[in-house]
Amino acid sequence: MISEDISYEQLKEEIRKLKRKRSSQANLVWKRFTKNKLALIGFIMVSIIIFMAIFAPLIAPYDPYKTSPLERFKPPSKEHLLGTDALGRDVFSRLIYGSRIALEIGILIVLFEGIIGISLGLVSGYFGGIVDKLIMWLVDVLRSFPIVVLALAIAGVLGQGILNVVIALGTVGWTSYARMVRSKVLTIKELEYIEAAKSIGESNLAIIFRHVLPNVLSTAIVMVCLMMPTALIASATLSFLGLGVQPPTADWGSIIAEGRRYLLKAPWISTSAGFFIMFTVLGFNFIGDGLRDALDPTSRRN
Repeated sequence: MISEDISYEQLKEEIRKLKRKRSSQANLVWKRFTKNKLALIGFIMVSIIIFMAIFAPLIAPYDPYKTSPLERFKPPSKEHLLGTDALGRDVFSRLIYGSRIALEIGILIVLFEGIIGISLGLVSGYFGGIVDKLIMWLVDVLRSFPIVVLALAIAGVLGQGILNVVIALGTVGWTSYARMVRSKVLTIKELEYIEAAKSIGESNLAIIFRHVLPNVLSTAIVMVCLMMPTALIASATLSFLGLGVQPPTADWGSIIAEGRRYLLKAPWISTSAGFFIMFTVLGFNFIGDGLRDALDPTSRRN
């Protein structure tokens, strides 16, 4: 327990020590992360995808939307590294531009579900009681259904388009954030510096944003990296089923859907898009695992 006769200056000094400790911990986490070979490989993989997305107009050898009937189903060659599709469009160029859509949707989804999940997790863990029971009841209800099935139902009601995909997947994907953050907050709120903040009259809102949230952010960052692959796969699934991004927009899921009709004749269309998805998903998974191990060395797996 915090002594009642502790001075305000002493409390400020303790808070400054905590800040210095957090800074040194951040440096230690970075050193652990850079020593993880898989994490560095994942960082390079994701950096390649981000680089392609940013500089797509400079990297793509052809216009991804320009059709050429005379060049339909051209196999991979020097002219077309990954061949052409049913309309004569360069598959490699479409995949490069598709990285923009994939990252845009993935980032929007994890931000949307992260804001909802982290906020509800903070409220649930900090206040407890009936608020905690209601939020956890809602989490249990949503998690009792497959995420893709719920997302399909919501997307079917909202219709097609990028924004509707983000809303559909974000609405059902926040539960993982809420449960993880809640468990973290339940531990944090019992620590002495939280009691010290309460003893000097800080409001609950100030305590949550100044003291609880900063200690939850590391967990949230790991969750974002680990949930990004789920968001990418789920958005590609919706596009594949015709409820996400619609042709002729260059999207990895829709490219697979377009190429499935020509798997025997032109297998490079679907397989190359599948490889891009796998490459990106693995990259984010490696980064997430590396961050988790760096933040909590005791959880490191052989």
